[in-house]
Amino acid sequence: MLKGLAITPPVLGRISIGKVVEKNGKRLPEKDDQFTITSQVQGKDGWLLHPLNDELRKSQEDKLRSIPVRLLFNEPELNFRADYTLFDRQSGRPLCVGNGETCKRVTQDGMQSLPCPSPDACPLAKGGACKPYGRLNVLIGDDDPLGSFVFRTTGFNSIRTLAARLHYFQAISGNRLACLPLELRLRGKSTRQSHGTPIFYVDLTVRGGMDMAEALRAAKDLDAQRQGAGFDQVALDEAARRGFGNGAFEDSEEDVGAIVEEFFPAESSTDQPLTKSAPQQSGKPSLAEKLEAQHQSLNA
Repeated sequence: MLKGLAITPPVLGRISIGKVVEKNGKRLPEKDDQFTITSQVQGKDGWLLHPLNDELRKSQEDKLRSIPVRLLFNEPELNFRADYTLFDRQSGRPLCVGNGETCKRVTQDGMQSLPCPSPDACPLAKGGACKPYGRLNVLIGDDDPLGSFVFRTTGFNSIRTLAARLHYFQAISGNRLACLPLELRLRGKSTRQSHGTPIFYVDLTVRGGMDMAEALRAAKDLDAQRQGAGFDQVALDEAARRGFGNGAFEDSEEDVGAIVEEFFPAESSTDQPLTKSAPQQSGKPSLAEKLEAQHQSLNA
């Protein structure tokens, strides 16, 4: 296994509740009030829709607000990883990933493990550069038992809700999280900060048409069937754990550009033109160099 390369679950497509749109010659993130399932192929008008998007939409009138899913792993943190993440908005590369206690940060001396005080208390995270960033892998359909769809989010409501649900479902199912028939569901709420405008976030519930007792019985039956067939869930979880731990950062370089554009736009994103400008020759330090200088001053 190549060291330094995170081995992540195979991805067949993306699940989103927003997209990047062009407005007045600028590319801006725009939130939505429904799910969209896309392939991993991007055209001139954005990500191409996955066939499952239209298939699932047929049974839900015109808006896709629930998706039947299963999970790959019994361990909640393997299905859903959430970190505080700081991306370089110019290069798109991750610079610092932490959990509120420790972090891995790119410095001039290479990768270092350092204390992580969380964005509210970290001088490197000023201006909203560092955000909570979660990735959830789920199975849709039965065609590929190891091929997943990934939902990415920087929303506190989605991250908090998904983390709680996963731990609760693991507990009540007797560690049969990967066997439960579940459903991603879009919910809305209003807050004082939203001024009455609905904020949409993602929840994870028992699949529609089933109560909790039925779901637990179905998970127990599926677990027994898998064990009878020789399916080793414990070994699968361990393989995933080793794969995630093999690299410093989870997202590959070919993905981070689109991730930064959608989830980590610059504060002045409304002023960013659609076309890329030529590299600055003014001698100004890059964000990575600024972070390194601040880190050195903090530890001086």
